[in-house]
Amino acid sequence: MTDALDEMGPIDYLVLEFPGAKLTGEGLPILVDLVDRGTIRILDLVFVLKENDGSISGLTIADFDGDGELDLAVFEGVSSGLIGEDDINEASGILEPGSAAAILIYENTWAGPFAAAMRRSGAQVVANGRIPVQELVAALDSLEA
Repeated sequence: MTDALDEMGPIDYLVLEFPGAKLTGEGLPILVDLVDRGTIRILDLVFVLKENDGSISGLTIADFDGDGELDLAVFEGVSSGLIGEDDINEASGILEPGSAAAILIYENTWAGPFAAAMRRSGAQVVANGRIPVQELVAALDSLEA
C-alpha cells in the first residue's frame, strides 16, 4: 500500500452547490471523461440536500436531467468513506437552505509522476492553493484599467 501511496498525485476536494437543488447532470459527462482519460481518480463522492429548515439529508443516485437514465450510475459505489459525517456537516454550513451539493474528493492522477519524483528527491509541499476564476478575472480587469 505504501508504494501505491508514494505514486499518488495531489488530492483535492470540491463542494459544489446547486441553488434550489437544481441538478441538471450537464457536467457529469465531463467528469466521466476526466476519469476515463486518467486525468483524475474519484476517491469519494457524496450528494446532500440542505432542507429549508437547515437539516441535511443524503441524495441518492438519480436521473437528474429527466432523460430516463441514471446520470450517476457510473459513480455508484464510488464512496470510499473518506467523506464522513463531520465533513458533510462542515460543508453544509456554507450551503444555502434549499440547495443541493456534491462533495467530491479526487486525485490529480495527471500529476502523480511529477509528485512522486518530487517526493523521491526530498521535496515537500510548503504551500498550495486555488485562485477562483472570478478573482483571476477581476485581477486581470484591474490591470487593464
